Amino acid sequence: MTEETPQPLSSALITLLAIATGIIVANLYYLQPLLHQVTKDFHVGTARASLLMTLIQTGYALGLAFIVPLGDIWPRRRLAVGIFGLSALTVALASTLTSFTLLAVVTFFIGVSSVGSHVLIPLAADLANPAQRGRVIARVMTGLLLGVLLSRTASGLIAEVAGWRSVYWAAASLLAVITEVLHVVLPDEPARAHITYRRLVGGVFSLFVTQRQLRRRAYFGALIFAANSTLWTPLSFLLAGSPFHYSNAVIGLFGLFGVAGVLAANAAGHQADKQRTHRSTIVAALLLTTSFVILALGRNAVFLLAPGIMILDTGMQGMQITNQSVIYGLNAGRSRLNSAYMVSAFLGASIGSYLAGEVYAHDGWIGDCWLGGLLSVAILVPALVWRSPKPDVAPISALDAEP
Repeated sequence: MTEETPQPLSSALITLLAIATGIIVANLYYLQPLLHQVTKDFHVGTARASLLMTLIQTGYALGLAFIVPLGDIWPRRRLAVGIFGLSALTVALASTLTSFTLLAVVTFFIGVSSVGSHVLIPLAADLANPAQRGRVIARVMTGLLLGVLLSRTASGLIAEVAGWRSVYWAAASLLAVITEVLHVVLPDEPARAHITYRRLVGGVFSLFVTQRQLRRRAYFGALIFAANSTLWTPLSFLLAGSPFHYSNAVIGLFGLFGVAGVLAANAAGHQADKQRTHRSTIVAALLLTTSFVILALGRNAVFLLAPGIMILDTGMQGMQITNQSVIYGLNAGRSRLNSAYMVSAFLGASIGSYLAGEVYAHDGWIGDCWLGGLLSVAILVPALVWRSPKPDVAPISALDAEP
């Protein structure tokens, strides 16, 4: 399959891919509105509870590095079905645990087994007409973003009614259903060139050497995910404490303020199709920087927290779609490009979660806003300086050829 030979991609299949990515990526975010509950049930501090987010994001990064690249040599139908099925099992197991140490271990493997969305997104990019690729990616990413938004809200509502363990039972059931659907409807793909696993994974990291645009976009990706973690990891601690004292259900509803990110994703997709990625990068960076100023002012005022969250998610998702649109235009296998980029992004997320937990334990919400502001400035300055050159072009080998 080559970039010049568009493959049929029906609206129904795009919708299915969007739903599937939303269901599996939700695994990464169910815990965020529940961290304050974890501290009570397992009698641990805020910094230790926050480590669960670091573990799930680290596991996700490792899955991206060592599982997702298989999409460039294995049929993605078989790979996606296997990953979704494994994810259903690990999420179900998490609901049964009473030991914090075991929960931490299983949380790590939930992250590892939740990478199915990044098998499906490159598949959608391959099947899309090149002239519409940005919009197709944006539609699939809309499902992913809704999964993120609804996971936090559904998690809080379900936990309020039936306890936090029931959140994982519900998630496992959804994963089991979508696994069967994907098995039935995903298209088969042509045979691919045989490449050793060692060479395949090594090829992921070699892309950082040959692709300058990937390096730049990976830098942006790592910092936007770190900044995002700086907001969402400590948010439940803030909202459960003084002066808010909100319940699980109300804390979960704060996830809906991120709906602006869905609109930003589609707008960024259109801008990418018009080759306006430099402009959208600067706008996204400005929004991120502004958001942490508002969030700091909203320490005791929900009417400021809400717009701060909306602005942050707008900047975050606008930058994410821009980044992905750029890297999918590079001259290499999309599964490996996506893997290289997202490994960087979720390593940034895991570091951001760790730092956010430590900073919140010592300096509270204002300390985390300072951390997020510094990360945002570290995005904004290069965004203003770096121009968007033509995509790097390297000779196509058997490893780099699109399957």
